Amino acid sequence: MKKELPKVYEPQEVEGRVYEMWEKNGCFEGHRDPDKKPFTIVMPPPNVTGQLHMGHAMDSTLQDILIRFKRMEGYAALWVPGTDHAGIATQIKVEEELRKNEGLTRYDLGRDKFLERVWDWKHKYGDRIVQQQKKLGASCDWSRARFTMDEGLSNAVRHVFVSLYKKGLIYKGSRIINWCPHCVTALSDAEVEYKDKPGNLWHLKYPIKGEEGRYVIVATTRPETMMGDTGVAVNPNDDRYKDLIGKTCILPLMDREIPIVADEYVDMEFGTGCVKMTPAHDPNDFEVGLRHNLESIRVLDDEGKVNANGGKYEGMDRYEARKAVVADLEALGLLEKVEPHAHNVGTCYRCGTDVEPIISAQWFVKMGPLAEEALRVVNDGEVKFVPDRFSKTYTNWMENVHDWCISRQLWWGHRIPAWTCEECGHITVSETDPTECEHCHSKHIKQEDDVLDTWFSSALWPFSTLGWPDENSEDYKYFYPTDVLVTGYDIIFFWVARMIFSACEHTGKPPFHTVFIHGLVRDDKGRKMSKSLGNGIDPLEIAEKYGADALRFNLVTGNSPGNDMRFYTERCEAMRNFANKIWNASRFLMMNLTIDKCELPEKLEMEDRWILSKLNSLIPEMTENMDKYELGVAAQKIYDFIWDSYCDWYIELTKARLQGDDEEAKVNAQKVLCYVLTQILKLLHPFMPFITEEIWQALPHVEVSGGHFDGEQAKQPHKSGDYLMLQKWPEHSVALDFPDEERAMEMIMDAIGAIRTRRSEMNVPPSKKAHVTVSTLHRDVFELGIPFLKRLGYASDVTITGVTDADQDTKGMVTVITHAARISIPLAELVDMEKEKARMEKELKKNQAELDKLDTKLNNPGFVNKAPANVVEAERERAVKLRELVTKLQGELSNM
Repeated sequence: MKKELPKVYEPQEVEGRVYEMWEKNGCFEGHRDPDKKPFTIVMPPPNVTGQLHMGHAMDSTLQDILIRFKRMEGYAALWVPGTDHAGIATQIKVEEELRKNEGLTRYDLGRDKFLERVWDWKHKYGDRIVQQQKKLGASCDWSRARFTMDEGLSNAVRHVFVSLYKKGLIYKGSRIINWCPHCVTALSDAEVEYKDKPGNLWHLKYPIKGEEGRYVIVATTRPETMMGDTGVAVNPNDDRYKDLIGKTCILPLMDREIPIVADEYVDMEFGTGCVKMTPAHDPNDFEVGLRHNLESIRVLDDEGKVNANGGKYEGMDRYEARKAVVADLEALGLLEKVEPHAHNVGTCYRCGTDVEPIISAQWFVKMGPLAEEALRVVNDGEVKFVPDRFSKTYTNWMENVHDWCISRQLWWGHRIPAWTCEECGHITVSETDPTECEHCHSKHIKQEDDVLDTWFSSALWPFSTLGWPDENSEDYKYFYPTDVLVTGYDIIFFWVARMIFSACEHTGKPPFHTVFIHGLVRDDKGRKMSKSLGNGIDPLEIAEKYGADALRFNLVTGNSPGNDMRFYTERCEAMRNFANKIWNASRFLMMNLTIDKCELPEKLEMEDRWILSKLNSLIPEMTENMDKYELGVAAQKIYDFIWDSYCDWYIELTKARLQGDDEEAKVNAQKVLCYVLTQILKLLHPFMPFITEEIWQALPHVEVSGGHFDGEQAKQPHKSGDYLMLQKWPEHSVALDFPDEERAMEMIMDAIGAIRTRRSEMNVPPSKKAHVTVSTLHRDVFELGIPFLKRLGYASDVTITGVTDADQDTKGMVTVITHAARISIPLAELVDMEKEKARMEKELKKNQAELDKLDTKLNNPGFVNKAPANVVEAERERAVKLRELVTKLQGELSNM
């Protein structure tokens, strides 16, 4: 039965149906196979609150390309999907809904009732991003989808916490931590983003006790914390203050006596060389305080307001208190001066609020011992970063890592499995809920209210999703360690580092051998996409308009490992045009197809050997690019081959055979066309899965009637051979290497291209044919090429000669030269040469005048030195293009 493709490719009609076919027939499922090597990717779990954005689309596309490629290469490929419970983001979302819809807070409901609401929200909205990923073609094994608060993953979290606690690698202590007054929770160092912000340096006078009229002048960027000052530090080598060391001064506004201590931490060159010590609100002050036994007095509460320790400023917001404190000091004559001072301010990565360093009792992971093995596996090459420069980012962070604050003041998340005895104060840590204190056996024990940092559970993701800590899990034994992690450089600290040290500690193996880093997707002006700028682009809207394949191909062809890319919507239109090009070429073949089996013929013409040899060279190149994660390079190569070699050249080269009377030649052309199409569909499939699968289903080797799967057909089981996504990745074949024929065909194609270009430049229509004379040392090649030169070079006749340039009579001829031939065309017979010459002289004069004007401008120091650099550079580029055009016109006039 003859199969035909619809006249127009409609991705909106095809993509959902094809995806349903794949999913319902188990094409995405990863199966353990002792005869195959496993290849495993775990998806960086998007937040359960997530809405698919362009960064997700990039990340998902790159992973899908890799997993489809490895699946076709014959690996037992598994891509594990899932979502993250996103502690802070989800709790805030549910609290906002509760406050907006019911006027309630979580405290009004209580912990258990509130968590019921969060679970309800998760069940209602948590699958949204999964459905969005499917629309982009993500070929995950959805039957294995995991959630960070699944029972199995939650058990793994408890197991790890207890294990680290028993090893002394988790502890509870009062230390300076990062605190977000808006999210009302502790943050780890990795969750703080530093931004340069304008500020001031206030110089404050602290009176020396017992020395009337003498002061130490401290310079501070945070006068609102001075109520918590418990000392002033100077450098012991600073001659200005040596006599003050050991004395005390009076803390203004609080009238509290505080010591003056000597510590080498103080920078003598910064400010006044005297530093106020606020151990409860600054990590450096905290360390100095420990060395000198300074008291820690916290003066800000969890919401960033002054507490009872702040005296008359109690209840004020920290920035309101700053103004009041400065005003009062000025009124007392204790404000020496104010200097503008820009400095780095830590902000919450979630909400952007300025982070407050405060002393707080929290749970920490001791990072020193864990970092050693995590550094070794990267330094020894067991884990490689692509590109390699990011390994330096990783090692630098790990070498300077601080203990990780893992407790969060939230209700949604993995509650810390620690119970404090209300009688003896002992802390019991257990994988199962205890009923009594393990020390004194009292029944009066209370579990920690805090939950664990979301990254604590996602750090276990590569192995907890595969069944660990059950080391007898068949999935864990077969699929772990995983192979590649695909992620952005912005979460190397958040997640990549934590997965590596967690895996090394708990499984004894690195979690993956490669970390494939991609950049950010920016807007067309190079700006980061954000809600505040309003420059975000919805990938689903793009996919709906242009097709998911076009979006995917745009993302990958603009991708270079580790580098940001600019997203141009116009390029999606170009990629949609590419999809249409493939569709129309396939449709052309289908309409000319009489064979029912796709196999190469025994007899091959020169053009057949050319395309097969080109394809045969492309296959190992693309395979190597894919293995090196040069996905953008591989995509560009298959694009060029399909557009230029197959569509623009080979189809045109075979049309005479397809439309001729020689039945054998016609069938042989069909066979090669069909064979090459099946191979390029395989090579293109990881990048553009939907259109390639749809075309594949219409090809004669597929044991399905018709070129489409309707709703009912999609529900029926099919053989694995029916699906392109399960076909074998093409391999290089020595039998299809035809280097001589390839070079010969390209000599002819170069000649045809040169003839067409010159005719176009001289505005000669294809209908006007001319005699073409080819002078060449490759007479045998060009003799074979005469039919092509006639049909595609618009030649009425072709003469092949081996004469030298000196013997060639070119009078009245237009000559074009390629690397293999000199081609003469009597275009004077076809065009009014004088009229054409006048037109070109006019064009030359206009462009020469413009170039002269531009050169004068660029030779003017006033313009070059004063104009913006980008303007000058743009003008220089314009001058280069004009000069090239002028040279070209001069050459053409000379030829005429």
